[in-house]
This record gives sequence, C-alpha cells and structure tokens, in this order.
Amino acid sequence: SDPASEVKFWQREVVALRQQLDSLQENHRQMMGQELPGLGAKGLQNLENQLEMSLRGVRMRKDQRMIDEIQELKRKGTFIHEENVELYKKVHEERAKNGTNMDSLLTNGLDIGDASSVPVQQIYEPLTSG
Repeated sequence: SDPASEVKFWQREVVALRQQLDSLQENHRQMMGQELPGLGAKGLQNLENQLEMSLRGVRMRKDQRMIDEIQELKRKGTFIHEENVELYKKVHEERAKNGTNMDSLLTNGLDIGDASSVPVQQIYEPLTSG
C-alpha cells in the first residue's frame, strides 16, 4: 500500500467527519432553538416536524412508564389487601377461640365496621380498580 495514498485517504476521511460533525452541531443548536434566523419557512417547518416527532416519542415513553408504575402499584395494593384479609382471618379465628367479641377488634383507628353486619365474602373480596 502506498503511504501517500493512505495519507490522502485519511485526509479525506477527516474532512468528511468534520463536515458531519459541523452538520450535527448545527442541527443540535437548531433543535435547541438557536441559530433559527438562518432558516427559511421550509427549514422552520422541517424543524417543527422533527421536534413534534421527538416530543411524541418522549410522551409515549412517559405514558408507558406511568402505565407500568400504575400496574406495579395495583399489584402491590392487591398483595397488601390479600395480606390484610389473611391477617383479618387469623385475628377473627383467635378472637373466636378466645370468645372475644369482634367489635373489640377495632384498634388504632381501623374501622372495618361491625363484623356481624358485613358479609364475610365482602370483607374478603379483592380490591378492584375503576
């Protein structure tokens, strides 16, 4: 391989990469709202379209992240509800063994109502989201 032709190749490569870098930097500045006076109506319209597409992508990603977080919170809420039902059953069984009235179950401001007036099935129903 000829060293002179290799040098010329790399010089052309450097020029092409510099041009690409300049173009990317100018595009970035325009996306950031800088250097807009140099754009005509068509250039501004193209920039607006690019920004709208980018914004749509950001919003879609944000929406998906929020949906995922909501689903995770619902899953955790269901798990906590199931734990509460199990604990309620255990306390109910212990109170029944000891002959204690369910009305005295209410502590720490937790009000599940008079257990005798609430159907057991209703107490154990899973949480539903609307």
